[in-house]
Amino acid sequence: MISGKYVDVSVYQKSKKGNHFCGDSYFFIEEDQLFLGVLADGLGSGENAKESSQAVIDIVKQYKHQTVKEIIDLCNKQLVGMRGAVMGILKIDFIDQTYTFSSIGNIGIIILEQGCKKKRNIPSSGYLGSRYRGVKVMTEKLSDGTNFIVFSDGVKDKELSAYYFTDYNVERITDLYAQNIDNTRQDDTTLMAIRYKGEKG
Repeated sequence: MISGKYVDVSVYQKSKKGNHFCGDSYFFIEEDQLFLGVLADGLGSGENAKESSQAVIDIVKQYKHQTVKEIIDLCNKQLVGMRGAVMGILKIDFIDQTYTFSSIGNIGIIILEQGCKKKRNIPSSGYLGSRYRGVKVMTEKLSDGTNFIVFSDGVKDKELSAYYFTDYNVERITDLYAQNIDNTRQDDTTLMAIRYKGEKG
């Protein structure tokens, strides 16, 4: 677990059965005014998928202060001619007290406020590098104690209803997830548990 001033993050990741490389890549950073978390999944699996998802992360690191829409557009341009990827991006603005999220393809997010499920994002269709038709960007007011669960398609729907996703400790969320799932993954699997602790941390 990484504990920042305002945000805690814990990540579970496992490659598809039989693969050395995980096609999922992730990145997160907390600065004075913002938190940014990104999860990318390269199409297919193995080394080529990893190359595409890592290209997304490299762009995000370089342009992290751009808007969510601008970052996604830059990633799309970078992936033209590559295998392609899907991605989800979460930006928390500590000054405005808002969060912004968008995703393309099968990267999902569940937002829980004070342990109660608020909503599940519906990703835009398509993928970066080819069939990109624009994305929906969601911005909402931020509440202390909000959990953001960001996940790739290796996470199954039935797993997302588990009680432990409401826990205030993100490390317990990923630990219990790891203990309660079938470890023979049919897809690369990444689950990011992110908790906004509040203005006072």
